[in-house]
Amino acid sequence: MFTTASPKSHSVQPSVDLFEAIAALKKDLNAIVLAHYYQEPDIQDVADYIGDSLGLSQKAASTEADVIVFAGVHFMAETAKILNPNRQVLLPDLNAGCSLADSCPPSEFAQFKAAHPDHIVVSYINCTAEIKAMSDIICTSSNAVRLVNQIPRDQPVIFAPDRNLGRYVMEQTGRELLLWQGSCIVHETFSEKKIVQLQIEYPKAEVIAHPECEQPVLRQAKFIGSTTALLNYVQQSPKDQFIVVTEPGIIHQMQRQVPNKLFIPAPPQADCACNECPHMRLNTLEKLYLAMKNRQPEITLPEDIRAAALLPIQRMLAMSV
Repeated sequence: MFTTASPKSHSVQPSVDLFEAIAALKKDLNAIVLAHYYQEPDIQDVADYIGDSLGLSQKAASTEADVIVFAGVHFMAETAKILNPNRQVLLPDLNAGCSLADSCPPSEFAQFKAAHPDHIVVSYINCTAEIKAMSDIICTSSNAVRLVNQIPRDQPVIFAPDRNLGRYVMEQTGRELLLWQGSCIVHETFSEKKIVQLQIEYPKAEVIAHPECEQPVLRQAKFIGSTTALLNYVQQSPKDQFIVVTEPGIIHQMQRQVPNKLFIPAPPQADCACNECPHMRLNTLEKLYLAMKNRQPEITLPEDIRAAALLPIQRMLAMSV
């Protein structure tokens, strides 16, 4: 993880209208606020663009803003910096990491890759810049199946770091992949038993799920897709009730797009708020404002890592056209 200092330790005066102040700072800094669907509603409401990892990468690659404020987690802000070495990239809270990215330590993955020299590496974008630098192609949950289908079938492939997405890609493509055994703490917390109970309680509701979920949960789903695909599906579906099996931040956008429909967040196995990503939720509107005001914390990367990580991202973007 490569970063500069944390924001100055002062809070926002109660008299400050954060929505107005952020709008003014956007103009003054020529800044763009990019937000993931899993961010809190207030952050989504001030964002210039809201999307999943693929959409956010594409937006970061095409922006002409001088400052990119990334309301998401660390690997997302790193990706924006990889694509924009000469622009300032800010992350509201440097502790907004990712359990999936943390499950793939670069030193261990380097040994794993070296043990399979005939394999190319396809890495899910939910990984550190160092893992991206060791990869041949980056993918997202939106395009993983499509990208793997473009690789010759006789070419062995390592898929990292998410084993659940990897299994889903194997099922969809009909080919073997060598999986790194990483996972997301949020998407592994969903309970098949509780989802079945919800289906009994809401018999008209369809189950829709993110492919990072475990196989028993995915078997209950009528539709499986990335956050953007899930959002598009609920808008187009004639159904009016959905059990949503992913981080519940996406429900804010679903309710905005189709307010007449019912969205039920899938519960975690334990009696907790474990279906909410603790890393995503570290970002707040106040921290976003302070990051813009103080121009920190800023994401920085060693140029050798950045340049090496750029190539597989560029391949992804080219193969996703």
